[in-house]
Amino acid sequence: MIRRLLGYSTEAQMITALQRADGRAQKALFERYSSKMLTICVRYVSNRYEAEEILMDGFMRVFEKIGQYKSEGSFEGWIRRIMVNESLMYLRKNKQWRAEIALEDTLPEADTTFADQDLIAEDLMNLLDQLPAGYKTVFNLYAIEGYSHAEIAESLGITESTSKSQLHRARALLQRLLMQLDVKKKSISYEPTSY
Repeated sequence: MIRRLLGYSTEAQMITALQRADGRAQKALFERYSSKMLTICVRYVSNRYEAEEILMDGFMRVFEKIGQYKSEGSFEGWIRRIMVNESLMYLRKNKQWRAEIALEDTLPEADTTFADQDLIAEDLMNLLDQLPAGYKTVFNLYAIEGYSHAEIAESLGITESTSKSQLHRARALLQRLLMQLDVKKKSISYEPTSY
């Protein structure tokens, strides 16, 4: 796909063109990855306008730091990591990730026996958007990006126990929201018939 978009026969040639600040290569790279990377930014910042700003800053960082790419791991993974870091920098700057709700406001671990097994990705994204920013950030980093609690703590400037606590609370709240969604769907789909 990259070959067809950029006209280069190898990824290394494309990266070389990016290192020369080739505008065609930059445009093609943006067109190829912007949709995927915007999805990542939106996961951290629900406001699409802010997510688009983060995306643009992220691509500027990609173009500035392309010389640091060492061809270790996938190129897309390297870009993704930059987008996550840009999102975290935005959250730190705006202190949004520190938003918490009190322990007593969360329910204990919910029973998910009745949770809808046919949950679609859009439903999950809507549920994630309902989480406070701190919970959402830690959940994204741990469950989706695969960061360890130590890495999360270092990235956000918090303790590992805070990261674990935020994750636990995020899961409990997601389970409660999932149960509410399941009840809502069942009540909508159940329409008694009259004879």
